[in-house]
Amino acid sequence: MRTIMEEARAGITPLIRRIAEKEGVSEEFVRAGIASGRIVVPRNPVHDAEPAAIGAGMSVKVNANLGTSRDIVDLDAEIRKMDIALRYGADAIMDLSTGGDIDAIRSTLISKCPVMIGSVPIYQTGLTAARRNAVVEMTEDDIFGGIEKHAKDGMDFMTVHCGITKETVGWLKRGGRLMDVVSRGGSFLTAWILHNEEENPLFKNFDYLLEMARKYEFTLSLGDGFRPGCIDDATDQAQVSELMTLGSLVERARKAGVQSMVEGPGHVPLDQVPANVRLEKALCRDAPFYVLGPLVTDIAPGYDHIVGAIGGAVAAQNGADFLCYLTPAEHLSLPDESDVREGIIASKIAAHVGDLCRGKDREPDTAMAKARKKLDWDSMFEICLDPEKARRYRSRGCTEKADGCSMCGDVCAVKIVNMYLVKDGAAPVRKEDC
Repeated sequence: MRTIMEEARAGITPLIRRIAEKEGVSEEFVRAGIASGRIVVPRNPVHDAEPAAIGAGMSVKVNANLGTSRDIVDLDAEIRKMDIALRYGADAIMDLSTGGDIDAIRSTLISKCPVMIGSVPIYQTGLTAARRNAVVEMTEDDIFGGIEKHAKDGMDFMTVHCGITKETVGWLKRGGRLMDVVSRGGSFLTAWILHNEEENPLFKNFDYLLEMARKYEFTLSLGDGFRPGCIDDATDQAQVSELMTLGSLVERARKAGVQSMVEGPGHVPLDQVPANVRLEKALCRDAPFYVLGPLVTDIAPGYDHIVGAIGGAVAAQNGADFLCYLTPAEHLSLPDESDVREGIIASKIAAHVGDLCRGKDREPDTAMAKARKKLDWDSMFEICLDPEKARRYRSRGCTEKADGCSMCGDVCAVKIVNMYLVKDGAAPVRKEDC
């Protein structure tokens, strides 16, 4: 049975037609992108969600992370968070649950998720081993068995930390970093390598992982286990070494007809963000780039959704394809429903800013300008990302019938100029319409 990538190499399919129509590009552009690996369409047949494309020439997509923890296990709350994320425009969901009945939680979220959904299987595998004895007691069968379990359930894409190697772990041992490893999956495998003095099973047996990805048709999200966890560690040897390894794995995946994207880069100062994106695109042959943040400062706990949106906008401007949201709770706690809303909106803003830089999706901004020109508040609310919040702010100190807002009142710049400026060929604006 041919994979999505192999079908694209053979010709234009109904899936390609749907993507081309949604993205406003030609069918041949989408076909060529999927065939080459520059575009991926994560779509496990078991889940059969509405397809979405990530990569070159596509709109920037946004992911929302959900999931329980040891301290807070509330499936209903996670379902509500998912609904909120989808309401405000999430293109993908990831289940990162680590508490409660993880299998049941995953199954429920997949069944209720209408968009592509992903996971990090080694979280569950490592936790199971830790509760039995220790994380480092995971076996290779445990690791691949966990991936297969998630694949059978219908995960469209999975983070797999294949780029962590004994060589790079050895560099960490020599004291090359301030924060060492901040990726949870990366820490599991780093500890496993150090304890067992063996090569990373996901790297050593990458061909077996490719066979599994072909069989179940899930997209590999090649995880950044050595992403920098602080500004001081940005763009260092560990990060770049892993990225080079991932570039070679991308090539192997493409030869096998398996879709893959690359994750990165964590905490990076703003001036290094463009270089990080260009580096990934060069080393990984234009593989779709899935970024967490990047977080461009370390000093804003409680506001990391803003920090990540700043980094995400610059990353998207320079070619990043997929933004993983951050919430105000990042580094502090499990996010609640309000945190999810704030996080997804911040990342959607960043994604839209990136799209504008690429010449895409200008229509909503033009529509907003026209509505503001006419002081058409209802239209403004319909266009904006968060109508409820906009209406709430508009109502502060201002009656519904007022044409201005409580900031400018009777001296609204738009209102004044509308009354007196008549452009060539335009009819005068009546005072009562202002």
